[in-house]
Amino acid sequence: FTGSAFASAAIWQYESLKSRVQTYFEEARADWLDKIRPQKRGDFRKQVNSWWNNLTEGQRTVTGIIAANVFVFCLWRLPGMRRIMFTYFTSDPSSKALCSPMLLSTFSHFSLFHMAANMYVLWSFSSSIVSLLGCEQFIAVYLSAGVISTFVSYVAKMATRRFEPSLGA
Repeated sequence: FTGSAFASAAIWQYESLKSRVQTYFEEARADWLDKIRPQKRGDFRKQVNSWWNNLTEGQRTVTGIIAANVFVFCLWRLPGMRRIMFTYFTSDPSSKALCSPMLLSTFSHFSLFHMAANMYVLWSFSSSIVSLLGCEQFIAVYLSAGVISTFVSYVAKMATRRFEPSLGA
């Protein structure tokens, strides 16, 4: 999984760079269109755009990860989703589904405090790590760390013969 994650991130990084270069040249040719194009309206939209544009690349990347974690947290609160959540969003070495929970449990938190603490820590160091690695490699590290830590959890559970499900990476 880790090899695939980093290979995908390298391809994604190359395509992003290529797209930015193409966009730069297209914007240089289209500058004159800005003068005749009507301006978009809406104060809320302007505020959201202003907030988003003031974020660092790392904070923008982590915002997506936080949104995924909050979404999964909300799914835990729906009674109709509990069976699916226990099957695919908890890591349990005695489960029939072993591979997908290794990735999906990375986004799974049952406690609001646990999720808030993890997301705060992620937010606090995201800018420096993303500026060092790039957003694509950061996501590969994040996902790989989740899968590897779940694998270590599987090994520890097998060694201690404790087969209860757990959440998170």
